[in-house]
Amino acid sequence: MMKVKVFKIRLPEELLYKDQKMLDDFLEANEIIKVETAFVSDECYWTVILYFEEPRLTKNTVKEPKVVKYSAEGDSLSYDEEKILNALKLWRSEKAREQNLPTYFIASNKELMSVAKYKPAKKEELLEIKGFGKHKIENYGEEILEILESV
Repeated sequence: MMKVKVFKIRLPEELLYKDQKMLDDFLEANEIIKVETAFVSDECYWTVILYFEEPRLTKNTVKEPKVVKYSAEGDSLSYDEEKILNALKLWRSEKAREQNLPTYFIASNKELMSVAKYKPAKKEELLEIKGFGKHKIENYGEEILEILESV
């Protein structure tokens, strides 16, 4: 049975982070079927409409322990890492334009910075980076790994 949930992503910095976190947590927890977005320009926010199915909880579900994920919090980047970060940002802008989404929907600066520092070589390693859940990796994992290889 398909359900619908609407999120409001407000642009002011102090609200954006909170709204974004709620959306991320929801994406992480549910089976998303389709996403629609619209920008409400007079009030300056994005609406995100998610069509989803609730995860079927089987009796014997093993809850994976919440692992502390890698995050390049305030680390400075080496020259090579800067080059990777710039390539990732370029890719993100293209993607965002292509999909008509704001860039932070694809990945935040901190997430890209973490990728540049951590240099994952395969999709499973992307899971170890804070901000990368199944949804994001399925959508962008391949491309991110390709960029890392090519820089």
